[in-house]
Amino acid sequence: MAVILLVVALWYGGLFFQSFFLHRYAAHQVFTMSKTMERITFVLTWIFQGSSYLSAYGYGIMHRMHHAFTDTEKDPHSPKFDDNMFAMMWKTKTIYQDINQERIAVDARFTKNVPQWKAFDKFASSRFSRLLWITLYVLFFAFFVTAWWQWLLLPVTFMMAPIHGVIINWFGHIYGYVNYQMKNTSKNLFRFDFLMMGEGYHNNHHKHANRANFGVKWYEIDITYVIIRLLNAIGIIQLKRA
Repeated sequence: MAVILLVVALWYGGLFFQSFFLHRYAAHQVFTMSKTMERITFVLTWIFQGSSYLSAYGYGIMHRMHHAFTDTEKDPHSPKFDDNMFAMMWKTKTIYQDINQERIAVDARFTKNVPQWKAFDKFASSRFSRLLWITLYVLFFAFFVTAWWQWLLLPVTFMMAPIHGVIINWFGHIYGYVNYQMKNTSKNLFRFDFLMMGEGYHNNHHKHANRANFGVKWYEIDITYVIIRLLNAIGIIQLKRA
């Protein structure tokens, strides 16, 4: 039971901070927060993403590029230009690292106001940090595993953020339904997005990129947005006017 609870906590915790901080804050800036709260959120993202930690700077810029170049050859991740999901993931990783380590020139429109904490990112993205988290996960499993099949969940803890990414960036451009006909392949994966906390409403998001609530229909409940409204209500963040 402890192993299942850990995997669920890492799945939804890592997913929340990817959606809340990396996506809606760093890339789209649909709300603001204090510098202190921003730093705290950097650390919480590292804790919940662990060995698969993603930088707000690298993610934010790459995601803006995805919106600007959706389903074209310049798109950092598009099923239209990769043979399979693994090829897409490798291409995405390479572009992300080039951006995050500032090895390539990036248009100023993609970098404007994207949060960056170089010292922390250098540590959180380091081989030491990733191996530390992997070691902690292995020790946890070794202590709490009660059935052989639970070991099959261990690689999921290592690769949580890439798994989240491939669900949206691969499957979210192939399967599902659309509310808006657009010149891209974005789909809504679920009518009630229990698995991806609102990120599965990908077609809606491509239509209204700077909208805090990814749900459009009454049944499209965006769980991350519900939490954002709560954080806004208690003053931790400040939602921008739509």
